[in-house]
Amino acid sequence: MAAPSKPTRIGLAGLAVMGQNLALNIAEKGFPISVYNRTTSKVDETVERAKQEGNLPVFGFHDPESFVNSIQKPRVVIMLVKAGAPVDQTIKTLSAYLEKGDCIIDGGNEWYENTERRAKATAELGLLYLGMGVSGGEEGARNGPSLMPGGSFEAYKYIEDILLKVAAQVDSGPCVTYIGKGGSGNFVKMVHNGIEYGDMQLIAEAYDVLKSVGKLSNEELQNVFSEWNKGELLSFLIEITGDIFGIKDDKGDGYLVDKVLDKTGMKGTGKWTVQQAAELSVAAPTIASSLDARFLSGLKEERVEAAKVFKSGGFGDILADQEVDKAKLIDDVRQALYASKICSYAQGMNLIRAKSIEKGWDLKLGELARIWKGGCIIRAIFLDRIKKAYDRNPDLANLLVDVEFAKEIIDRQSAWRRVVCLAINSGISTPGMSSSLAYFDTYRRARLPANLVQAQRDYFGAHTYERIDVEGSFHTEWFKIAKQLKD
Repeated sequence: MAAPSKPTRIGLAGLAVMGQNLALNIAEKGFPISVYNRTTSKVDETVERAKQEGNLPVFGFHDPESFVNSIQKPRVVIMLVKAGAPVDQTIKTLSAYLEKGDCIIDGGNEWYENTERRAKATAELGLLYLGMGVSGGEEGARNGPSLMPGGSFEAYKYIEDILLKVAAQVDSGPCVTYIGKGGSGNFVKMVHNGIEYGDMQLIAEAYDVLKSVGKLSNEELQNVFSEWNKGELLSFLIEITGDIFGIKDDKGDGYLVDKVLDKTGMKGTGKWTVQQAAELSVAAPTIASSLDARFLSGLKEERVEAAKVFKSGGFGDILADQEVDKAKLIDDVRQALYASKICSYAQGMNLIRAKSIEKGWDLKLGELARIWKGGCIIRAIFLDRIKKAYDRNPDLANLLVDVEFAKEIIDRQSAWRRVVCLAINSGISTPGMSSSLAYFDTYRRARLPANLVQAQRDYFGAHTYERIDVEGSFHTEWFKIAKQLKD
């Protein structure tokens, strides 16, 4: 295998598809790169791809020592291996040969506290550490992902020149920025994935209402989503959804989407997001409902049996009687999808801000919206609006109260309510849209029925309550007074 004539600029360990594609992207931007993988066939495969894709400067190594020694000092090695134990194992393997001042970057979807633990452990060896979220899937890794590096600023400076060229490029510049200290890069990527869960669920609900209530064919759905992708909903997920509806089944008649089992997998970042929201007391119902929808989708056999039970109870024909104005329904669903999406992003941004305050990360929400505009799975024209909202007011309490987003929600709320009511009356579940609407309706009310809940807590647990008219904490002997009134 050809060795580099002089040390390479950077190394990458872990050559599954994401690793291979990122290595080829780095090489294509003019940075010679050394690559290593425990299973050596992947090394040869990557070097072969580099030849075929334009004789790119990718140099493969079958053992960790020669791999590390081939990189210019201070050495920088990106790891793209499975989160958890494999990351610790790779660090152990590499750090045997790395020297003081060298840097390790974890590009996987890692739990942020693991990154912080590893940063401390590697610092004791004199090594620098970054946890870098990478979004965009295989295609993004090859042609320009959104990158979210957090941790050692010194380490970021070592490779800033590479990241600025490798990241997706949009009108406002490369989709990368130094996120902040500690595990902030991984945390931001985790919430990005939580928002992605919400987006995908909301799109699935729009599809369900249009197909089940509006009786749209796949051809019509493809046209609707392609049309939506020219306006305010312009985004990667809307674009690929339109594509999916146009793809015929290669193993039989009809369209492929109708043959896909209705059971959604997941890798854990959505669950982590919801757990963190609970931990930080941040309401994230849209993201949480998308997670619940995935759990319920996994109960396929149970749902098939439940459908039989309730069909015999007269539940089967709710949809049959509906007469629907298709054009009106399509327009209403578009507006409901957009309004719900604002709520989902508002929840994600609030979660990031709460964590940033807790950890002292000083994260810039507008800058995060900017680097998500290209390369990543949630890239959308809508993110430009979010960036501008935070530019207008960096301390914005919630995206819902930004002057432009507030107006957009007011303009769309009638359509939003119509869609949710129609879905409920048709027996179609829209947990994402419904919980987004409930989030909006709760947030916009000056007074909630929480006074009753607090009174109940004081009644049975003496938890005390505050009053709206007098300062201080109060406790009432509710039980005693109620008993006297009954006697």
